[in-house]
Amino acid sequence: MSNDCDFGLIGLAVMGENLALNVESRGYRVAVYNRTTAKVDAFIQGRAQGKRFVGCHSLEELVAALKTPRKIMMMVKAGPAVDGIIETLLPLCSPGDILIDGGNTYYLDTERRTKMVEERGLLFSGTGVSGGEEGALLGPSLMPGGSPDAWPHLKPMFQAIAAKVGPNDDIPCCEWVGPRGAGHYVKMVHNGIEYGDMQLICEAYFLMKEALGLSNDQLYDVFDEWNQGELDSYLIEITRDIFSVKDEQTGDFLVDKVMDRAGAKGTGKWMSQLALDLGVPSTLVTEAVYARSLSAIKEARVRASKHLSGPQAKFEGDAKAFVEQIRQALYASKICSYAQGFVQLQAAASEHDWPLNLGDCALLWRGGCIIRAVFLDRIKEAFDTNPQLENLLLAPYFTDAVEKAQEGWRHVVSTAALLGIPTPAFSSALAYYDGVRRERLPANLLQAQRDYFGAHTFERIDQEGWFHAEWLKLRKEP
Repeated sequence: MSNDCDFGLIGLAVMGENLALNVESRGYRVAVYNRTTAKVDAFIQGRAQGKRFVGCHSLEELVAALKTPRKIMMMVKAGPAVDGIIETLLPLCSPGDILIDGGNTYYLDTERRTKMVEERGLLFSGTGVSGGEEGALLGPSLMPGGSPDAWPHLKPMFQAIAAKVGPNDDIPCCEWVGPRGAGHYVKMVHNGIEYGDMQLICEAYFLMKEALGLSNDQLYDVFDEWNQGELDSYLIEITRDIFSVKDEQTGDFLVDKVMDRAGAKGTGKWMSQLALDLGVPSTLVTEAVYARSLSAIKEARVRASKHLSGPQAKFEGDAKAFVEQIRQALYASKICSYAQGFVQLQAAASEHDWPLNLGDCALLWRGGCIIRAVFLDRIKEAFDTNPQLENLLLAPYFTDAVEKAQEGWRHVVSTAALLGIPTPAFSSALAYYDGVRRERLPANLLQAQRDYFGAHTFERIDQEGWFHAEWLKLRKEP
């Protein structure tokens, strides 16, 4: 077997196949391997027929087919499978070869693997890949991190296959993120924001369906209009399209036949758990994760619905005006969601000594990925203007946008509560905004309680230092 392939790919599920085809379409020769070798043969004889591919039936064959420094990308399920492949590849490869993990891997695993692979003389890249099967084929968002010395070798290929944005469609949605696990951490935050975006859209839909009684045709028109303005994004676009699809079996709208029980793969939960570890309030993604958890207990909800009561009223008022207020609530909440995500990225970068460029992170998500939106240009502009920006809400564009949306946003949240329609993400975003904008919060009482029962001490607003009070002795007798 000749060793003239430019790139090796392990794992021929849909994402792996499409990514391999994307790489080949940019002028590269690609070697592919899958644990089930029949999958390799089917790919070579099918979608890859007549193209510059080499099918391999073992990892030894794959390594032998590649030019040095070898670039081998694993598109397999995150976890032990990745470790197993790495252990097999290490003795087969040469110093300077590059192993790439393109799965949804927990960032600490990438930190560990980068260190381990570098100690063996090779390079490692944990690369976030977003965009689903279409993005993998036509241009994904790529978030590479890991060994810095790997980037010069990966840059030409990765930026060639990535989605392109900008006035001339020449800016790749791929840039070096940072060392060790930075790439997979940024991908995790992307997925967490995706959880929040999807939950917010679902709450907007539920309000219009339950409170206003809009039909699917009317919902299509609303989302189509929203996609022409500030909310222009992939998720709004596909939501619009969903409302037009009829079920082939019944002729009814398919969305109404889908069980209201949502799944999750874990990245949103990781972001929420790590936010707690860092002490940053990523409340919206946490509510989105819990909303999926609540949806999952369908049978329990059915039983509870027969015993628990609440308002069943419809909205009475100007329906068109309320739809516009829902749009404002969605946009303002979306801003808060991204603000929280970038605050968490800042905290993680500080914790792990990652030199993250937050403006570049926004650009990575501008195309190819699930959360791609015109809105992300504004985020890049904000961080380009002020790289030390503490919170997106403080950037003039976003300050003004939330101010304009605030009255409608508050009306939507309060109306939803009065009508008994759950809007945990809208409500959480508003509570976050109100918390951030207030100079003083009730934590003074909370800290007094902690000191009362546990002598945890407290700070004073009029003196430096930490203090403890004998609250029981000082208290006023009833």
